[in-house]
Amino acid sequence: MKRLRTFLVSHGLDAVIVILACAAALTISTQADSSRPDGVRLGVEMVAVVVMTLSLLLRHRAPFLIPAGTWLLSAVLSIVDGSLVVGEAPVSIVGMIAAVLLGDLRDRRQARVGLAVVVASAVTVIYQDPAHTVGDLFFVPGLFAVGWLVGFALHERTEQTEAAEERAARAEWKRENEGRVAVAEERARIARELHDVVAHAVSVMVLQVGALRHRLPAEDVVSRDTLQNVEEAGRNALTEMRRLLDAMRREGDHHDRAPQPGLDQIEALLDDVRAAGLDARLKVHGEPVQLSPGLDLSAYRIAQEGLTNVIKHAHTRHAEVHLRYGMHDLELEILDHGEGPAASDGLGHGLVGVSERVKLYGGTMTAGATESGGFALRARLPLEPR
Repeated sequence: MKRLRTFLVSHGLDAVIVILACAAALTISTQADSSRPDGVRLGVEMVAVVVMTLSLLLRHRAPFLIPAGTWLLSAVLSIVDGSLVVGEAPVSIVGMIAAVLLGDLRDRRQARVGLAVVVASAVTVIYQDPAHTVGDLFFVPGLFAVGWLVGFALHERTEQTEAAEERAARAEWKRENEGRVAVAEERARIARELHDVVAHAVSVMVLQVGALRHRLPAEDVVSRDTLQNVEEAGRNALTEMRRLLDAMRREGDHHDRAPQPGLDQIEALLDDVRAAGLDARLKVHGEPVQLSPGLDLSAYRIAQEGLTNVIKHAHTRHAEVHLRYGMHDLELEILDHGEGPAASDGLGHGLVGVSERVKLYGGTMTAGATESGGFALRARLPLEPR
């Protein structure tokens, strides 16, 4: 059924045109009317009608000329034989198809010219009919003008649909582009924060190597030179890290010299949140373990982002922060009992940073409404060996 539907959408009108051409040829060749021509003239008229009908198959190459030419040829044939066009139902259907096609033209000026061609040609065809009446001169052209209006209305609807699809595609592209920018910014911010953690560790290593070098006896030249090389390599690494950080920092960013926070400062975070009007409670499950500096910083930032989202979107005065220490992972849960996730315009990327931090340590994250109607942010971070 799907293939049949696709075929009818793509080639349905072409099939109708071919059937109409065959029907017109059969009707002309078998009509028993003493007033109609025969012989060579009948063959010429039959070929002309078939060619006029089949020419609509080329409508995509000349959207205006082909259907307009169909009507002009109909007028010419009616002058040659007044009963040819009006006496054949397939030819009338072909004329209606051509009228609809002219109304459906993308160029509005050509469409209006097409309406004039349809009305003028229809008047000519009816006038050349020996059996026409005065009413026919108004009714028949008006009928084909209605067909033109149908095509005009279809084009308007098609334009509206295309415009809606274009807006949707543009909005989707904008969301994807903003998402990529948000991810890049979050990764840069995480990298800037982790720089301080790594720089501190390297600095400690350099200082310890320097202290050890000075304690070595003067005659141990090989060991002193080796440690001096390690110390110089560490200092060079710190210099390059600072340059990398400067390259990642955007214009206007200030250099924050404060130490990076960890879960040992989460109570201070909750105090700040309570000062903002949110009654936040901390619940610790299991025995806390010492975390690596980077993991400790990421866990703190995840809790901070979850509480910030509660303040901005949940419209509630109560929230809970759960820290669950397991044997192999740390699970954070920020839970509220507010209104649940609010409608978003796609510009909020608060959870992007959480997702990037979780992926950085090979963890998992979920965020969504709870059965009670609130919202829960859960992140699982594998514990790294000390």
